[in-house]
Amino acid sequence: MQLVLENNKEVKMSKSVSELISKLDNADVKTKNDIENVLVDLGANAVPELVNQLQLVRGSIRGVVAMTLIRIGEPSVAILKEAASANKDFEWVASYLIEEIKCAA
Repeated sequence: MQLVLENNKEVKMSKSVSELISKLDNADVKTKNDIENVLVDLGANAVPELVNQLQLVRGSIRGVVAMTLIRIGEPSVAILKEAASANKDFEWVASYLIEEIKCAA
């Protein structure tokens, strides 16, 4: 039962993060900032879906997602490394963000 609840929580988190990110497309600057702040407040729980989305989105949306991961900080590092090892095209992005996180700490 615990595993089912845990998986349900992960699915809900993933869905809410991706829904928030989808709202960035047509958002004004204030709304983008508000969405970024909400994502940061979700913290480490949002990191897996943020890293997933970072590999999919482009433009200013990608910038918001990247900044969110930097602001979340250390909890982002392991998942960025994992994604980089699975996707060599993403490796430079992950390395850059990890360096930014280390500098911010």
